[in-house]
Amino acid sequence: MDEQLGLIYDYVAAVTGQGSHGLDHTGRVTRSCIAIGREEGADMAILIPAALLHDIGRPAERERGVPHEAEGAMMAEAFLRSIGYDESLIPAIAGAIRTHRFRSAEVPATPEARILSDADKLDALGAVGLARTFMRAGEHGGGVQDAVDHVHGKLLELRGLMYTETGRRIAGERHAFLMDFMEELDRERDREGEPFPPPGK
Repeated sequence: MDEQLGLIYDYVAAVTGQGSHGLDHTGRVTRSCIAIGREEGADMAILIPAALLHDIGRPAERERGVPHEAEGAMMAEAFLRSIGYDESLIPAIAGAIRTHRFRSAEVPATPEARILSDADKLDALGAVGLARTFMRAGEHGGGVQDAVDHVHGKLLELRGLMYTETGRRIAGERHAFLMDFMEELDRERDREGEPFPPPGK
């Protein structure tokens, strides 16, 4: 399995872009999956490949507008078969990838899928999550207010959307940090006074 994981990692590194959903994000999600999976009794032969491969469809989403979770699940199936991965595990890996997204229409159906979904959401919380939020705003041509809107529109909801007990515990800690940061940001922005230049100028 170690040799196959090396092949999976090399493939992911080759197809994954940079930015807020780059290879560093994949690494953090994979490490979180391993930590949560140990506590939750997950099958690592399903969980680790799913974590490594979960965002490989993002370039296709940017280029063609297809949902990255669905595209990534199909890409993962094809790649895993190409390296001779255990055929009996591939449907569960693809299913976890297909249902990992915050806005996924499908609900994660297995322990491994629920852990992957939690780990992906956890990387949007806490200090790293905030850093990624501001990176994302810049990637889309936005500024501080765009990041703030993303925090209120998504990040503050995540604590209540965790599937695992371990995920809920970690999310609670990171949510508290997020709230403290947003309160300080509001205080600093309030002290700035009226915007400059004034609106309309």
